[in-house]
Amino acid sequence: MGILNVTPDSFSDGGRFFEPAAAIARGLELLDQGADWLDVGGESTRPGSEPVPEAVELERVVPVIREIAALRPDAVLSVDTTKPTVARAAVEAGARVVNDVSALADPGLLDVCVETGAALVLMHTRGTPREMQRHTRYDDLVGEIAASLAALADRARRAGVPADRIWIDPGIGFAKKGLDNARLIAAVPRFAALGYPVLVGASRKRFIGELTGVESPADRIYGSIGAALAAAEAGADVLRVHDVAATRQALTIYGACRRGD
Repeated sequence: MGILNVTPDSFSDGGRFFEPAAAIARGLELLDQGADWLDVGGESTRPGSEPVPEAVELERVVPVIREIAALRPDAVLSVDTTKPTVARAAVEAGARVVNDVSALADPGLLDVCVETGAALVLMHTRGTPREMQRHTRYDDLVGEIAASLAALADRARRAGVPADRIWIDPGIGFAKKGLDNARLIAAVPRFAALGYPVLVGASRKRFIGELTGVESPADRIYGSIGAALAAAEAGADVLRVHDVAATRQALTIYGACRRGD
């Protein structure tokens, strides 16, 4: 999954692809580099970030999704949003998946997926991006997150979202601290045992900087590839990354060496 942030303030590449033309060109580039899936977001969810008005988010993401969907009709596009109105408009513009990083803070997202047939990514978090890093204490890190994801998936199914359209994400960096993020990647088999495909988004996250001493998110490509390979080895189904070409190359060689072909 290639990351396309149409924002001025995302933690790693905020502002680089803020203008629609730049965002569309970047999305096409990521697809050409080997992304199977493109995740388009118009609101930063970095720690401490503030929400943006619905109208602003719509203006950012809908034209980009519509144009990329028109140019690449076979591409899988998702919208990274917590707002039902934005999710619905994005699906109508060509997105096939709603990527919710709020743990269903607004249950209206379920209605959108049921009514449109869109798939749904359910991510674990606590609180809002503004204050989520105050909620990083767990008595049983993996067990609590697995239970939360199971409950979210159950809510979605009871609302009418088919099981085969549900993905789960342990939420690397969302209400997590330091090495807890590495532990969650190692625990991917526990999450996969819930019966849903697992998405891992570790790319350029703060824990990589904490482990390596690399302060700039843009310079964490090597650590991000390390996290991606570890997640793949653990059984993750989708890797959400900024650096598609580098990650695709690493996965290709890793897979060939593991299989011996």
